[in-house]
This record gives sequence, C-alpha cells and structure tokens, in this order.
Amino acid sequence: MPKDPRTGLLTPGRSAPVRSVPSSIARPPYVGKQAPDTWTGGDVYTPDEVARIARASAIAADALQHLEQHVVPGITTDELDSIAHEFVTTRGAYPSTLGYRGFPKASCTSLNEVICHGIPDDTRLESGDILNVDITAYFEGMHGDTNRMYLVGEVDEESRLLVERTHEAMMRGIAAAKPGRQVNVIGRVIEKYAGRFGYGVVRDYTGHGVGGAFHSGLIIPHYDAPQYTTVIEEGMVFTVEPMLTLGTSDWRLWEDGWTVVTADGSRCAQWEHTVVVTAEGARLLTVPTA
Repeated sequence: MPKDPRTGLLTPGRSAPVRSVPSSIARPPYVGKQAPDTWTGGDVYTPDEVARIARASAIAADALQHLEQHVVPGITTDELDSIAHEFVTTRGAYPSTLGYRGFPKASCTSLNEVICHGIPDDTRLESGDILNVDITAYFEGMHGDTNRMYLVGEVDEESRLLVERTHEAMMRGIAAAKPGRQVNVIGRVIEKYAGRFGYGVVRDYTGHGVGGAFHSGLIIPHYDAPQYTTVIEEGMVFTVEPMLTLGTSDWRLWEDGWTVVTADGSRCAQWEHTVVVTAEGARLLTVPTA
C-alpha cells in the first residue's frame, strides 16, 4: 500500500509469497476450502471451552504486544506480518486469517484510510501514520480474535484523538454488554459516544461470534441498530471492534477483494477484543499474559 505522491492516499503494493505453517500445528477446518462450513455450534460456551478460547486469545494479544517494539518508521507491513506469523506459530497456534476465504497472510494490516482487512505488503511505515494490526490465533480448536492501533512516530493530534476515542468507544460498548440485554445496546452506546466528536461509524463491518468458529454468524453492531435483537446470555463469546472515521463512514473495496478504505480518504481507527459474558458483564479474553 505505497502512497500516491499526488494525493497522499494508499495504493496497492506488492506482497511476499504465502508463508508456511509447520505441519504439526492443527489447521482450522476451513483451510484449503473456498469458504468455511456453516457454524451450528451456537455462541454460548462452557467454562472449559471459555478457558480454551482464553488461551487462544492470549496468544493473539501477546503477538500484538510483541509487535509494538517493531512498529517504527521504515518497516514494511509485510515484515510486521512475518514477525506476527512467527510469534503465533512458535507457540503452537495457527494464524486464523491465513487461508480464511483465501486471505494470504497471518494478519491484517490496515493503515491510515484503510478501514479493515488490509493485506500486508511492501508499504513502508512513515512517521505520522496510524496502523491497525488484526491477529486471530487458532489454538486447541478455538479462535481468539483481537486488533489494536499503533501510532507511528510523531502523529498529529486529530489522528491521536481518533485512536484514543475509538478505544474508549469499544470499552464503553463492552461495558454495556450484560445478560438479558439485546446486542444492539452495544452499538447504541458506541454510536452515541462517537457522535460527540462527529466521527463516522462504519456499519457494514461488525463484531461477531467467535470461538469454535472464526465467525459464527452472530452480528454485534457498532451503531444504533434495533433490528439486531439477539439477547446476550452468560457464557456467550463475541468480539466488539468498532471502526470510527474522521470523515464519511462510506467505503469502497480495492480490486484485491479484501482491502476496505474510506470513500473520502479520511483516516479510520479500530480496536477489538474478544469477550465472554458473565453474570456481572463482559470479561476481556484477549489480554496479554505479561
């Protein structure tokens, strides 16, 4: 995703060949298929299953923490993906995005105006960039999904505030998730907070059920969406991952079929946690071990 010198906006870059995963590491069932099978297992898990999801989640969270020291001006997003790939696989986990519906990398790297699903390539980070890295680990038959923002070098105040406030929006949405409420409460809280600052709230990419499936079919909206009436239950596991923009929430898709960018070129920030619902509320699973 090099930048067009005329506009400052990103253009598709060159990506390195697909990296291998040791044969000893268990693959998700969808690897090698065009699409995963329909999930029929539900979104509520036993304590033992939640413990397995938590272990997968911790690997993904540790990988993002490990990347922090490497997110500096001059490094390419593909080099970051190589570091993430090695980190996840050396812990006996499979990077869930690799081979999911044909995605070619162990992580998604979404830079500046990229909303989500950016493919790591030869783009070099520059001071002033903001970067999202999304990593999901498959371990002991479960997926743990998380992403976070990084500030590259000296970042302008408007972008820094967008990153901070998007994190706050996510945490407020998570705090609203309690047993007996409908999932739409999460998006209502997020959109209300984002509206205080005039941010766009992306609607077409949502949170989702996760665990035995990478995406279970459960939708967690990040905007006020009363049509989503699923009742939150104890033991339910899903992601909350709002995408907020400095401009429009409209988007366009690159020809690679994955990279989603803001229609007006404005910057976007996103944060994501996998959570489990308890009697007291949602508990974060994607937390680093150290």
